[in-house]
Amino acid sequence: MAGQSCRFVQARKPEGGSGVFRLTVRNTMAHLDSEVKEECLREDLKFYFMNPCEKYRARRQLPWKLGLQILKIVMVTTQLVRFGLSNQLVVAFKEENTVAFKHLFLKGYSGIDEDDYSYSVYTQEDVYESIFFAINQYHHLKNISLGTLGYGENEDNRIGLKVCKQHYKKGSMFPSNETLNIDSDTERDCLHIDLQALSKNPQDWKNSSFFRLEFYRLLQVEISFHLKGIDLQTIHFRELPDCYIFQNTITFDNRAHSGKIKIYFDSDAHIEECKDLNISGSIQKNTQYILVFDAFVIVICLASLILCTRSIVLALKLRKRFLNFFLEKYKRHVCNADQWEFINGWYVLVIISDLMTIIGSILKMEIKAKNLTNYDLCSILLGTSTLLVWVGVIRYLGYFQAYNVLILTMQASLPKVLRFCACAGMIYLGYTFCGWIVLGPYHDKFEDLDTVAECLFSLVNGDDMFATFAQIQKKSILVWLFSRLYLYSFISLFIYMILSLFIALITDSYDTIKKYQQNGFPDTDLQEFLKDCSSKEKCQKESSAFLSCICCLRRKGSDDHLILIN
Repeated sequence: MAGQSCRFVQARKPEGGSGVFRLTVRNTMAHLDSEVKEECLREDLKFYFMNPCEKYRARRQLPWKLGLQILKIVMVTTQLVRFGLSNQLVVAFKEENTVAFKHLFLKGYSGIDEDDYSYSVYTQEDVYESIFFAINQYHHLKNISLGTLGYGENEDNRIGLKVCKQHYKKGSMFPSNETLNIDSDTERDCLHIDLQALSKNPQDWKNSSFFRLEFYRLLQVEISFHLKGIDLQTIHFRELPDCYIFQNTITFDNRAHSGKIKIYFDSDAHIEECKDLNISGSIQKNTQYILVFDAFVIVICLASLILCTRSIVLALKLRKRFLNFFLEKYKRHVCNADQWEFINGWYVLVIISDLMTIIGSILKMEIKAKNLTNYDLCSILLGTSTLLVWVGVIRYLGYFQAYNVLILTMQASLPKVLRFCACAGMIYLGYTFCGWIVLGPYHDKFEDLDTVAECLFSLVNGDDMFATFAQIQKKSILVWLFSRLYLYSFISLFIYMILSLFIALITDSYDTIKKYQQNGFPDTDLQEFLKDCSSKEKCQKESSAFLSCICCLRRKGSDDHLILIN
């Protein structure tokens, strides 16, 4: 048609010359070329914003990314469950050994700790007996312990106990005369007791001048020692055993000088590579199968990472084409909302989860091969990646109208909720600081700043209200009255006003979504451009498929799919 039109015009060339003719032909060809580019851009945009099923119906393109994501969900979840079961054994072994150590080395330990995980003694005799009891138990450990334990070297590469005491340099105190003379500078003296010294007459080291404690200037006594152990329970689960080093510390805290010395037991367990493992059976084959499975997970995540990165790169190129075309044809820039439509946040989420899964899987393989022992970092990476993978499932639920309403409500309310929380947070911090400084001396839940924040958050959720009111000490009538005013005002303000307003923001966003669903959404520049088709009936058919995939666009007409712009 274009060639015939050009020949027809050439046969009837005007008498004025060929200049006007050439200009007419050039304009005609430029107009046709512009229309072709515009139509190609429109078709590419429509195809980009289609969901996987619509792409398959339009061009018979298999939804590789969708199938890969479904497979990845299954693989990553299976990997996490297996790692979680293995990690459970590690946690159980550490906790059970800590409890066993407390019963072994703490004299008179009943199994019940105080709120700060300590127990207390109140006489000098109890302090001495507790110190000597711990040292004797360490000496006879192999004869009394039920665990697979052995002596370990401390930081000085020596086997034995290290006893340190910290006290003020010098001083004298006469409470009856209300006189005190003390140097606030502190000293730290340490004594190392090896196994040979313990094997001799116990009275030799018990009568040492080191153990003559001056309690009026004593701050703390610290007994530290290292033990080694092997976790054999993993063999029952067809896994290689772990070797542990327990850094144990017993602390006698007398900083308060209140007549009560608190005794703390701290056990820090480190997993190390076992030097020589000779285990017969099928454990080695089972380990190899797990390593192959982890390698397959890495391959799946790497393929997903490449496909999603490719989609983002293509989207950026497509956005650049649309911006240049819009600026050339309409002489104005596209709004920011339309520009952000090309950046698919779900792909970014998938890329982050893939990177974390790949790194976490590599660490897991090293842990399984007993080359690394960093369970914590591996747990954080695999746990967070699995969380992001399951959050990404919401994207596919958004293709359905009922679930799309929930997603759009969350998107619409999120900015307003964040701004509201920022304002409410200022009031919350004010109450936190006020409760800490005023009620701290009279209430256990207000002693520390973080504890106050946790207590107030519990009150907002209606938890433990009566106990918070009842536990305030009535030593000061003024403080008791202030506590009532403080708690009543906080609960009334946050539960009846701020929390209600918080819910109202979400409800308002939901009502707005329902209203737009019934009456239609206003069209944006991008949607108007995609609707501008030569065939109106064809446009409506294709536009419906396109619009079902856009989360932040608004439209009129059918409400089969919701589209929203914040």
